[in-house]
Amino acid sequence: MSSTPPRPAPFDDRPQPGRSLAVFALIGLAVMAAVDEIVFHQILHWHHFYDRSALGIGLLSDGLLHTFELLAIVAGFFGFADLRRRNAMVAAHGWAGFFLGLGAFQLFDGIIDHKVLHLHQIRYGVDVTPYDWAWNLVGSVFLALGIFLTVRARRRNRPASV
Repeated sequence: MSSTPPRPAPFDDRPQPGRSLAVFALIGLAVMAAVDEIVFHQILHWHHFYDRSALGIGLLSDGLLHTFELLAIVAGFFGFADLRRRNAMVAAHGWAGFFLGLGAFQLFDGIIDHKVLHLHQIRYGVDVTPYDWAWNLVGSVFLALGIFLTVRARRRNRPASV
């Protein structure tokens, strides 16, 4: 008498708008961290993540930021792969989350890191006001676009009223 092993439970293949939004917000946050770290830290040499110490500490802080962004991208793409495998991806919520992540990183960096904690400035030796305005304005546009796309996606997914 042979017994068959129990079959694994089937995947929950219902659309997951909240998870789609969260996974892509993580990816958006990581992408903007990568853009900041690669363009402003490495290519332009405008600043390091932490500029209030020796150059070695600044480079170490850039390495830690780079590590964070890579781990976040990898984690985000594992989440994306799982959504796709389960056929649960909701593209409209994913795009909304991506722009929310871009804007959230940029505004956190521009307001908290630059102005509240004084970890670094966008650039040194110049009037930073136009740089601050541009950085935070672009971040605000990304965040506003993410909010707009979130509202629109939720309205499209709302069940019909009876």
